[in-house]
Amino acid sequence: MRVLFVTSEAYPLVKTGGLGDVSYALPNALRQLGIDVRLLIPGYPEVLKQLSLIEVHENIRLYPLDEPIHLLAGIMPGEITPVYVIKCPSLYERDGGPYQDTEGKDWVDNALRFGILSKVAALFGHHQLLFKPQIVHCNDWQTGLVPALLTFHPNPNTRTVMSVHNMAYQGLFGSELIDEFGLPPESFSLSGLEYYGKVSFLKAGLSYSDWITTVSPNYAKDIQTPAYGCGLEGLLTQRQTHLTGILNGIDTKVWNPETDQHLSRHYTIKSLAAKARNTQALRSQFKLASSKQIPLIGIIARLIDQKGIDLVVPIIPDIIKAGAQLVILGSGDKNLELSLLQLAKHYPKQLSVTLGYDEKLAHQIEAGANMFLMPSRFEPCGLNQMYSMYYGTIPIVRRTGGLADTVVDASSEHIQNKTATGFVFENSDELFSCIQRALQIFRHKKIWQQLQITGMSRDFSWQKSARQYISLYHQL
Repeated sequence: MRVLFVTSEAYPLVKTGGLGDVSYALPNALRQLGIDVRLLIPGYPEVLKQLSLIEVHENIRLYPLDEPIHLLAGIMPGEITPVYVIKCPSLYERDGGPYQDTEGKDWVDNALRFGILSKVAALFGHHQLLFKPQIVHCNDWQTGLVPALLTFHPNPNTRTVMSVHNMAYQGLFGSELIDEFGLPPESFSLSGLEYYGKVSFLKAGLSYSDWITTVSPNYAKDIQTPAYGCGLEGLLTQRQTHLTGILNGIDTKVWNPETDQHLSRHYTIKSLAAKARNTQALRSQFKLASSKQIPLIGIIARLIDQKGIDLVVPIIPDIIKAGAQLVILGSGDKNLELSLLQLAKHYPKQLSVTLGYDEKLAHQIEAGANMFLMPSRFEPCGLNQMYSMYYGTIPIVRRTGGLADTVVDASSEHIQNKTATGFVFENSDELFSCIQRALQIFRHKKIWQQLQITGMSRDFSWQKSARQYISLYHQL
């Protein structure tokens, strides 16, 4: 089985969120199970810098781009997965991130940048390049034009899968793109890629792909409702027979407390006491008050409303008063950043705030925190709650999307039958009482340890998820 996995980011080359982790771990798991999967990614500076690449195609001309592009090939760092890189300096080699400039504003030419990514993927689908995939696996709006391009210029030997990692980002651009990317006028319709007078890259993928997947079973149901469908719930309900939720896995090679290179002390399910050394190191690093009786709550998130951080900020004084400390890593909304920094100044011994993203610190928080807070308004899958359980760190989450699929609430029944792995709340007004419940159970060491053991025993490996994708590929 030959699969081209098209993505706008992939760890460790470039990562802004969960898509980067998935684009690294899933292809690797698929290759281990015998699938010839290869990545296609834009040639950002970080990508060109980290890979040893050879040119495999030169002077590929794609309208409406004025300059030719070059296709390079290499191997993902430390892995066995081949990767194709689109070299086009004017589109991808610039300061800033994959989607935004140094000031946090979307690149004005994102339609062209990711339209070209889609057109190159379609060339593979047409078998006009050296690798001939049977499946082109697309990810999020940045690759949404691929199914449309392959629908109107078909190859009977190629099928498309569209994976939605977050419905909230749709890639909306002007209608002139229809002509620019060689799509017929009839594609700009309610049943096609038109969305309120604009072209929706995501809707193109949802409308024209052979199959749609999301990153958790519960999110596949959520997005068929007005609350989570972001205006496309009707289309998704219409296509529900071709829609599957497959839970993301975690890369236990990268995220493993027994071998994690970033930790002060390694530990396993049989040596849980050693986890405390990481808690101590984290407190020491941020000059937090040292205490074995006070639990440390970790948060690693984009500081935006989707992640529910605006719900956390007002109750931080109450959380601290209730007997907990917090260590927070993330960036996003400037007002939320400022509020958190002000609180950190007011509570220097109980609250640490680090703006930005730091991979090493993320690992240290997962290992050092006693609890991990994810109050997301919606969460397609979420990886941190799974990392947390694997590290013996108890998650506190809202019952939504992948959080609902992975965390079993510590109700008296679930504690009794030893299936509980965390704390789950339904509505925003239950957030603080759920945290209080976690703080109370933290004092019962035997129950707490059982929660840790149950969570660390769960199988969140990518092998399980990869087999479901393989089954889907063969079905198509």
